Amino acid sequence: MKITQVELLELQLPLVAFFETSFGRTVNRRIVLVRIEADGLAGWGEVTCGEQPFYNYETPETAWHILRDFLIPWALGSPWNTASDLALRFRPIRGHNMAKAALENALWDVEAQEKGVPIAKLLGGTTDEIACGVSIGIQNSIDELVAKVERELAAGYQRIKIKIKPGWDLDVIDRLRSRFPSVKLMADANSAYSLDDLDHLKLFDQFDLMMIEQPLGWDDLIDHAKLQRKLNTPVCLDESIHSADDARKAIEIGAGKIINIKLGRVGGYTSARQLHDVCWSAQIPVWCGGMLESGIGRAHNIALSTLRGFTLPGDVSSSRRYWKEDIIQPEVIISPRGTIRVPQNPGLGFSPDLDRIARATVRRESFR
Repeated sequence: MKITQVELLELQLPLVAFFETSFGRTVNRRIVLVRIEADGLAGWGEVTCGEQPFYNYETPETAWHILRDFLIPWALGSPWNTASDLALRFRPIRGHNMAKAALENALWDVEAQEKGVPIAKLLGGTTDEIACGVSIGIQNSIDELVAKVERELAAGYQRIKIKIKPGWDLDVIDRLRSRFPSVKLMADANSAYSLDDLDHLKLFDQFDLMMIEQPLGWDDLIDHAKLQRKLNTPVCLDESIHSADDARKAIEIGAGKIINIKLGRVGGYTSARQLHDVCWSAQIPVWCGGMLESGIGRAHNIALSTLRGFTLPGDVSSSRRYWKEDIIQPEVIISPRGTIRVPQNPGLGFSPDLDRIARATVRRESFR
């Protein structure tokens, strides 16, 4: 495969409802898409970073810079046997995984099209249908949250994740557990606590949660291991895990019992599959986290979720939960039993809606 052209597009897409975490509230998304042309085919990827450097240090501006000035020049014009070869070429650049992932994943799209298979099959996926959970942000009131959980359960979602922070945690979970005693429930802290909150965090054990996700520092493993030894509730690591080697270290010291794999955070399919394999060998369950992706990123998440180690429902939910109008056709929908069918068309499996993308694009740059 020889990449002959790369196009960067920045889109501005309004969410159908605000999404709030311990970092703050998001109303509109700035999304950078990568479109490549190789061997007469087009492949698409998405930079999944937030607008501000809160989840990690990447932003649309940093991603644009790294793609424009480093990754794209390295990718253009050279022959690539596989998309994983491109990932190997990017290794000297430290970090900037979400920028790397967007370009690498676009080449996976092309490679799968050339081979006439969906990306899921090229990855080694083992299922044609994935289980879906839903992530619900911090709301204006507990009553609003309860009502939202009721709607999502009625829609069929198999697992409920709520965002928490100090002051919005125990009372909220207690109310939900009382109202929904048997629902699969988890809490995501996005690094809002420290070991100084140990006694408070121990109180989470009374609620029979599936897990508490990333309660401590975004780059920490040591304190998470100390915390896990004190909790019955499984700790799930998210921001702390960027590679298979990070996962190996976390497992060795007992820093958590579950790992969330996000394509962007770990640098693309090649790294994600390696990380998955480490967890599978250690019998650590994994699931696919979300970053308020457009349909392009959501389609890539669906493919990733077909690997055999993804035994827990992920954050991959329907397009209409986030967008009045998504940028792919068909839009992602879930079944009444809370599943998504994996597309069987070659490549990404969904068609980018070029008219919708053009209407939402506010910046564009092409490279040959």
